[in-house]
Amino acid sequence: MITPELIRALNPRHPRPDVAAQKLQAAALQFGITSPRQVAMLTAQLAHESGLIPQEENLNYRATRIRQVWPSRFPTVASAEPFAFNPLALGDRVYSGRMGNGPGEGFLYRGRGQLQLTGKSNYVTYGRLIGFDLVANPDLLLQYGVSSLAACAFWTAHGLNPAADRGDVVTVTRAINGGTIGLDDRERLYQRALTNVPRYGLLASDAPLDVARDAAADLETRHEAFTRTLNLLSN
Repeated sequence: MITPELIRALNPRHPRPDVAAQKLQAAALQFGITSPRQVAMLTAQLAHESGLIPQEENLNYRATRIRQVWPSRFPTVASAEPFAFNPLALGDRVYSGRMGNGPGEGFLYRGRGQLQLTGKSNYVTYGRLIGFDLVANPDLLLQYGVSSLAACAFWTAHGLNPAADRGDVVTVTRAINGGTIGLDDRERLYQRALTNVPRYGLLASDAPLDVARDAAADLETRHEAFTRTLNLLSN
């Protein structure tokens, strides 16, 4: 269901749509993100966050931009000047002492991956769920496979499938962003994704299943994978 064509539709300049599609499809299967609307919402949100490319948060801002992004922390442009074009200092200023980060850890656990996972506590939680030590190796999130797994683990942990099936962009955006930043773009990408998700893709509920040809599509296999995920989340 997640195809290179879908990736290209959401990001025409994507450097490796084949790899992105393969890794994200595998992760979506593992975490039970299977309906066309779920896939459309997931890929649209990731397209907004990162262009569907695992990357690290850009903190190389000018002072005026710092003031726009974090107005409560930088009440004036002058207060942001010491952090302009200084990603390390800015990351520590805005993220240290929050989200499980200790002193001086803000830049280390800045946003990474397709979902821009941020904060040591998130690195701990989702690293455990996907079986990778993201605390010791945060740059693993810059790999397509690990990044896709982390994004889908986050999605399932926050129970976003029902909202996705309703087409509720606002609820999904709040879960990912903490607010509604970029809502118009997320909505635009969602509508584009809907028109590019194969109507009768691998896991469409009304598509005939051929277990011998593709065991990953077997309903029992999907149920077992989803049950394992729920057990992980409850531990």
